[in-house]
Parts: sequence; C-alpha cells; structure tokens
Amino acid sequence: MVLMRRWNLSKRNTSKVHPIKSIPVVVSLLAINVAIFATDEFLKTGIGNHLTLHSWLSPEFMPSQLITYMFVHGGFTHLFFNMFALWMFGPYLERSWGPSRFVIFYLCCGVGAAVLQLWANEFQFNDIYALLISNGLSGPELQTILESGRYYPEQVSVPDETMNKFYGYYHGGLVGASGAIYGLLVAFAVMFPNVKLALIFFPVPVAAKYFVPVLLCLDLAAGITGVTLFSANIAHFAHLGGALIGFLFMIAWRKQVRFF
Repeated sequence: MVLMRRWNLSKRNTSKVHPIKSIPVVVSLLAINVAIFATDEFLKTGIGNHLTLHSWLSPEFMPSQLITYMFVHGGFTHLFFNMFALWMFGPYLERSWGPSRFVIFYLCCGVGAAVLQLWANEFQFNDIYALLISNGLSGPELQTILESGRYYPEQVSVPDETMNKFYGYYHGGLVGASGAIYGLLVAFAVMFPNVKLALIFFPVPVAAKYFVPVLLCLDLAAGITGVTLFSANIAHFAHLGGALIGFLFMIAWRKQVRFF
C-alpha cells in the first residue's frame, strides 16, 4: 500500500508506472501450460513426449527441448504447484519489470535449469559408465544395452538399481517449470526480502530473504546425497540451475530494477 501511495503522489509518474496493470505474460504462461497438459492428458496426443527434454547423450535430444520441456508436466499435482507458484510470485515481478523483461528472465532461468540438470545427469552417467567398463564390459556392449534396454545379469556385477539409473540418465526426460519458478523465487526474495512466505505443509511465515536460501540449501543437500523429503523424481539440480541464473540476472539488473 505504501508503494502504491508513493506512486500516486506524482501525476508525472502515474503515467509511467501502473501498479494494477494486467499481467499478460503470467496469464499466457498459465494458459499454455494448462492447455498442453489438458491436450496430452485427455486427448492422448502424445505432445508431451515431443516437448520433453532428453539427455544430450541421447539421439532423441533436440535443442528446442531446452525451452519446450518447461511447458510439460508429469501430472496434475506437478502442474498445480508450479502454476500456483507462478501465479503467486510472477505478477509482482512482471509489474515491476514489464512483460518483455519478465519473459526473458523466465525462459533464461528455465534454460539454465535444464543445462545444469543435464550436466549433473551426464556426470552421474559417466561415473556408472566407467564402473561398468572397469567390470569388463566394452563400449559396444554398453551401447547395445542402452539401445535395447536389456542385459543379462551375468554380464554385469552391479545392482539392478545402478543399471536402471544408467539407462535412465541416457533415455530419461526432464519436464516441468520448476527451474524457472525457482528463478522467480530468487528474484522475489531479492526485490521483496521482508515479505513473509510459508510452505503449504509447514505454515510458518518466514521472511523471503531467509526462506528462499533455506529452500535452496535443502535442494543442494538432496541433489548431492540423494536423500529427499519429497518425491524421488524431483530434479534438484534443475531447481538450483534456475535459481543461479535468476541470481545472476538480479546482479546484472541491480541498477536497472526497482528494489523494495
């Protein structure tokens, strides 16, 4: 309220700043995500498979997937929480920056999230690859396993879980807007540090400047250790990648954007 009153004090400034201006980018992003989910879920078009981000080790990888993956979600709950966060934090940032700057920020955070997650997957894939080579398998044999998805237990001396991860890092897909959302969270914490935030399942209000760093530390710990409080399918390094790009943008824009 104080901010809006300050803007309204000057007639010269009210023509330039519109605190109740529409939020076309946020609304458009919500509509696109919901439309793709509904089309894939109810019409069974398979569009999600084409938009999903595949490992750059896989022949299914295409550069365009670095953007398209963030408009695909793995289920209603996944979609709901991401879109809820977009609706909660996106409008404040879009109104502060304008639509053009907001959409650039959002997409860049999503791409940064994808790149860091793909790099982390490749690193883990190479670790297992080296382990299998040391156990006597050859490169062509491993390529055959990756292409066919089948192997004989006597071929390898590692647990099935390790082989599933090996195959998953190569063929698995990344979906969801979470990386871009984490970029928005970081930007919100920088611009509105004292606004109180709380998790739905842990409704204790905490200032954004403390809430977001703690959330990122939990993601970092889960990404390194593999121990998570939530679903095992969460791409923690994608969250961190989006947050990192968001933070770098805020450093670059520190003289150009209004901080509160």
